[in-house]
Amino acid sequence: MSKNPLKQLAGETVVYGMSSILARFINFVFVPIYTRVLSTSEYGLATEVLAYIAILQVVFTLGLETGCFRYANKHDRPHEVFSNALMTVGILSVILLLGLSLGSDQISRLMGYNGFRNVIIYVGAILAIDNFTAILFAKLRFLHKAFKFALLKTIKILSETAFNLILFFFVPSYLAKHPGSFLLEFISPTPDFSYIIFAIFMSCIVLLIIMLPDILKIRLKLNGTLWKQMMLYSLPLMIAGLPGVLNDFIDRPMFRLFSPEGTVWSSELGVFQAGAKLATLMMLFIQMFRFAAEPFFFSKGESEDVKKKQYADVMEHFTAFSMLIFLGLMLYMGIIGLILGKNFREGIDIVPIMVMAYVILGMNFNVSMWYKLSGKTNYGILITAAGLLVTLLLNIFLMPLYSYHAAAWGHLASYTVMMLISIRLGNKYYPIPYRWGKVFGFIVVGLIIYGITLILPPMNIILKYGIHTVLILLYIIYYLKIEKISIWKLKL
Repeated sequence: MSKNPLKQLAGETVVYGMSSILARFINFVFVPIYTRVLSTSEYGLATEVLAYIAILQVVFTLGLETGCFRYANKHDRPHEVFSNALMTVGILSVILLLGLSLGSDQISRLMGYNGFRNVIIYVGAILAIDNFTAILFAKLRFLHKAFKFALLKTIKILSETAFNLILFFFVPSYLAKHPGSFLLEFISPTPDFSYIIFAIFMSCIVLLIIMLPDILKIRLKLNGTLWKQMMLYSLPLMIAGLPGVLNDFIDRPMFRLFSPEGTVWSSELGVFQAGAKLATLMMLFIQMFRFAAEPFFFSKGESEDVKKKQYADVMEHFTAFSMLIFLGLMLYMGIIGLILGKNFREGIDIVPIMVMAYVILGMNFNVSMWYKLSGKTNYGILITAAGLLVTLLLNIFLMPLYSYHAAAWGHLASYTVMMLISIRLGNKYYPIPYRWGKVFGFIVVGLIIYGITLILPPMNIILKYGIHTVLILLYIIYYLKIEKISIWKLKL
């Protein structure tokens, strides 16, 4: 008996999602280490490098992950589809690695990473391995090998974790006792931003070794006609995906160009990244929601009107719970903020802005379903491009004045503009009966409660957090009343 495709989709979504959530969580766990061992400037340099990697990964996979799914499902020899993609991305990856390796001295000097030519080589290797293995992971998804996919991803995440722990806690003391160690050919004698990049590089090597048996089984053969079709389909997807990743990461490199005079741009970026990391606790929730919601949005069975009513209900509950997380973070930020090293805590004041930006981003995921459900996906490119334009303009004009605060407001403004445009177009092409009064009511009440905590007079810490807890309970009662859910029913 064949599997129910929707149940299979939902099950695989959970498996794929868990590895992604684990990666975000572990990334967050290292924030206390990075912000205590590294200076704000060192952390800023690592942030810039990681932003370049995120952007270039989209470029150098050429959209072939999605292209593989399209042609493997319609081609009678799907192995040729993946062979074409692997050869294309593999050759491009080798060229990229060679180019960055040969030009590492010049690039490191140009970027101001003097003495860190190895970092440029590590970036080239990370991109080469990640881009190549991205096609292998796409093949696993095509074959519905979700658990193998998740296992390999988890191994990479855990190996990166292990290398970080070894590098930051054991290697410096070892190098102090062994000044002639061969390790000094690869890393600095004391922790700096290159340690973070080197840990990622080593985890990529581990992944490549583990996937070697799968790689050796591949029969590489280029089908010219098929290759042309795949590239004509995939390259526009890569171009379409660029505005999204640029919108999320382009502000990091902009610190180099637009930070206020008299400040050290890398230090400003490090403080911003630390504050933004605290806000990623909201992103963990949004990530989990997306993996759970996508199969639901695309499922069938109910009438169109019933489904639209359900979409509206989802928006209300999502917004209500997002604001509960917002309050949980902000009303206990005095404690949560201790996660950051002392020199990074000035960036805590951007956390409410970034958390609200992520609330809007999650709402935008809900309202953007209209173009995915109606097949008008070209509008998604235009909406994201509009958001990118807002990000660029705000950072260009405001970052020289307000530094990382401009970057935070840029995210909030960008996501808000994207959501408003999506709502407007959705009402025209795929109207959903959202009850905006209820939706924005949760936001307004949440912000009012947060505002109350800002004007409270100084008081004993126990009394302070006691009041904050009562205020959160009041918000929960408001939600239950609005949704007409009695506490008695909730207990049942």
